Amino acid sequence: MKLRAVTVVLAFLVTNQSPVLAASCNPDRALFQGQDGVVEVSVEIADTPETRAQGLMFRRELQRGKGMLFIYETPQPVSFWMRNTLIPLDMIFIDARGEVRHVHTMARPLDETSIPGAAPGDVAPERLMVLEVPGGDAARLGIRPGMALSHPRLPQEAALSPCD
Repeated sequence: MKLRAVTVVLAFLVTNQSPVLAASCNPDRALFQGQDGVVEVSVEIADTPETRAQGLMFRRELQRGKGMLFIYETPQPVSFWMRNTLIPLDMIFIDARGEVRHVHTMARPLDETSIPGAAPGDVAPERLMVLEVPGGDAARLGIRPGMALSHPRLPQEAALSPCD
């Protein structure tokens, strides 16, 4: 009987190698899969050149647990700045598979210094999405590089955590 139980467990592990499960996705939510569970952020979408250019400029507040998800047509190198942005932000840079590749914390309001979407030495700097959240929220929520985003706007066939 013990041998059969071990065989069943091994068969499960061999056929189910994905550590991240499918998620119930909604366009106005970003779901991050981590070792400690799922982190959810309510998002506004910025997916046109106009909405991406406007971003969160001139806003005086952004509530915890909320953010703006910038979505590009194709993966590409990106950089941001804080021109006319009045609140500190964390920027979470995400590749086309939904993997968090870089987190820039506490971007300074009104600073026009370029904030690159890749950490130094990143060999694949193309990003499909960037999530801006209130400064300090990435750490508070536990969002860090290596986590997987579930969102319906990711290419589902390549997503680390596809939508169900």
